[in-house]
Amino acid sequence: MLILKLMFKNAFRSKLRSTLTILGLTLAIIAFGFLRTVVEAWYAGVEASSASRLVTRNAISLIFPLPIAYKEKIRQIEGVEMVSYGQWFGGIYIDQKNFFANFAIEPESYLKLYPEYIIQDEHKKAFMKDRKGAVVGQKLVERFGWKIGDNITLKGTIYPGNWEFILLGIYKGKDKTTDESQFFFHWDYLNENLKKTAPSRADHAGFYLVGVKDPRFAVPVSEKIDKQFKNSLAETLTETERAFQLSFIYMTEAILVVIQIVSLIVILIILAVVANTMAMSVRERLPEFAVLKSLGVGGWRISLLIFGESLVITSIGCILGILLTFPAAKAFAAEMSNYFPVFIITQETIYLDIAISFLIGIIAAIFPTIRAIRVQIAESLMRVR
Repeated sequence: MLILKLMFKNAFRSKLRSTLTILGLTLAIIAFGFLRTVVEAWYAGVEASSASRLVTRNAISLIFPLPIAYKEKIRQIEGVEMVSYGQWFGGIYIDQKNFFANFAIEPESYLKLYPEYIIQDEHKKAFMKDRKGAVVGQKLVERFGWKIGDNITLKGTIYPGNWEFILLGIYKGKDKTTDESQFFFHWDYLNENLKKTAPSRADHAGFYLVGVKDPRFAVPVSEKIDKQFKNSLAETLTETERAFQLSFIYMTEAILVVIQIVSLIVILIILAVVANTMAMSVRERLPEFAVLKSLGVGGWRISLLIFGESLVITSIGCILGILLTFPAAKAFAAEMSNYFPVFIITQETIYLDIAISFLIGIIAAIFPTIRAIRVQIAESLMRVR
């Protein structure tokens, strides 16, 4: 208990210096945890992917559609359990800043392929019956204040015009990583309108979702699908849902690398700050360590005092940083929900914060400890005034 008391007293002997060091460490922990969460949010779609779902799209580019007739041909391939399809709609709600993902889907098969979307049975039945119906995520409902029965108008960008929908269902995510900020409506509703306004664009899907009977069948089924449509007017590229999500992340890989480098720089900077604090603290107390050595105090006890002092400072900064990371992340998530629908501080991030703080505390105390242990008693006592 005495040693622990000495650790705390020594840690705050210079209150201003220790306070500024703790403040710097707190900000560094917030920054590190925040940047790591941004990277995790970028990969949220990948983590939520299912090993038993495949995505089939046009081999040239995702912007080119596929004939709806492909559905039955894909269904007949051995290993395929279920096929659904959809189309990116790209509608705008009131203003462009109100961006959110919206898709035209084949509702029955699509929702079966995504059991992580939890919808009340009565809402699901109402949605299935009404072609103008829409199902939206809980976060969108909270964001815009929508409720069941509301009329929602999306302004088409890819498909011009004002499109009227009735909110008939609200889904919640089964897991924290499930995106609750999407808008789904009937593909039939879109297709019927296209037959009247743009017949050449009708009867096409932007992508097919393929459910395989066993994840082990994913590769052979993918190959069979692409082989089926090889040399056709619309060749396909089939990949696992995870690979499909990763293809979007690769487009922004440079940004992720920069974020990770910045997080590493933050750690190095705060290590230098804490090491400097410990070096100054020990240098000022060299005569005291000489006195302790003259009284027979061993080097391991002196080491314990210095390492303990360093860990006290880094532990306080770590705790404050972790506590402040949550409100900071919550505020950021509310402001940037358009781009980061899933923004959660994970346990792994907290553990990493703790581990980094501990390592900084240990590393920062190594050289000051060596100096204190090697100090010559007579030389240090001569400095006492």
